[in-house]
Amino acid sequence: MVFAKVAHDHKLPLIVDNTFGAGGYYVKPIEHGADIVVHSATKWIGGHGTTIAGVIVDAGKFDWAASGRFPSFTEPSEGYHGLKFSETFGPLAFAVKLRVEILRDLGASLNPFGAFLLLQGLETLSLRAQRHADNALALAQWLEQHPAVSWVSYPGLPSHPSHANAKRLLRPNTYGGVLSFGVKGDANIGSAVVDKLKLASNLANVGDAKTLVIHPATTTHQQLTAEEQFASGVTPDLIRVSVGIEDISDITADFSHALAIAVPESARAQEKNPAGATHHAQLSLDPVTRQVTDAVKRHS
Repeated sequence: MVFAKVAHDHKLPLIVDNTFGAGGYYVKPIEHGADIVVHSATKWIGGHGTTIAGVIVDAGKFDWAASGRFPSFTEPSEGYHGLKFSETFGPLAFAVKLRVEILRDLGASLNPFGAFLLLQGLETLSLRAQRHADNALALAQWLEQHPAVSWVSYPGLPSHPSHANAKRLLRPNTYGGVLSFGVKGDANIGSAVVDKLKLASNLANVGDAKTLVIHPATTTHQQLTAEEQFASGVTPDLIRVSVGIEDISDITADFSHALAIAVPESARAQEKNPAGATHHAQLSLDPVTRQVTDAVKRHS
């Protein structure tokens, strides 16, 4: 993987936030060269939005001593009797330091009931994650054909610029549980669509069993200027959907109802903008990630 090669060439560990990978069901970054993987367990792992928690997975293969960039691993630890973590534990230095020093100093311990809820969620993770992916693809295909929708961004669609990479890297026939689409009209119409939904919940979270929808321009990103929103990939027409595990016919009926009420006929007459999905995908990448992504494309 190009990302791993770039990191390792500079003697750095590759750390991947795999929250949207649904606890490893859609993709396992360690198999593609990642050294450390983090998850927000609140999302698909828990699956019901009931518990705030996180997970760190150490592949145990990065050579902290050879890197020469991490003195807290190679020099004597003042907080642990002069122990040199990399010398004593080798590639396991990160996991050990995390447990015996950082956890001790910061106290980030999960409460017992929260742990119970996450364990309950893990028991159905594979079933839920597959249903999320199936429903997301079906909803994306449905939205792509809707006259009130300008564009749809979902890696399961051939129109998505990363579709080929998604097919290569993700579990077969799964493309994640989150999509974005642009509604025809202005920001007020986008916000109105979200307000008219009945089954879906207007929430900023993702990865719940229920469908969650948000209009970022008027909520999470409303304090940014128009230029700052645009630079971060947020456009006035953008609606983000974390697709739930409800029956897909109920989900599409909910969106059909909301779009019919919120989007006027004059807006529906506008031309679709398929390039909007590509534009959104490109804007969502920070400059460094864009450079690495371009390198991936050149070597694909």
